[in-house]
Amino acid sequence: MDDVKKKQQLNIELSEEVAQGIYSNLAVITHSASEFIIDFIRIMPGIPKANVKSRVILTPEHAKRLLLALQDNIKKYEAVHGPVKNIVPGSDPSMPPLSFGGPTAQA
Repeated sequence: MDDVKKKQQLNIELSEEVAQGIYSNLAVITHSASEFIIDFIRIMPGIPKANVKSRVILTPEHAKRLLLALQDNIKKYEAVHGPVKNIVPGSDPSMPPLSFGGPTAQA
């Protein structure tokens, strides 16, 4: 049985550059029949233009795994730190609309 566990073990490496991360305060999600695309964007106050800082493309199955993992982690976070404030789209005048001339966001 230990041999089976050793064969299934995955060694994940994290480079220093990737470990620093990319700050994002907006995510735009679109999808096709075969993939979900998440664009991570950084919006700066008073600047009308924002660039995509990172794009992640997922299969529908991996997108659902990400959703479940996020739900689980938010539940654990809220158990320690209290509820995360729910922001309703359009209620914050400093946030731009979620369509930037491209396809309408799905989430």
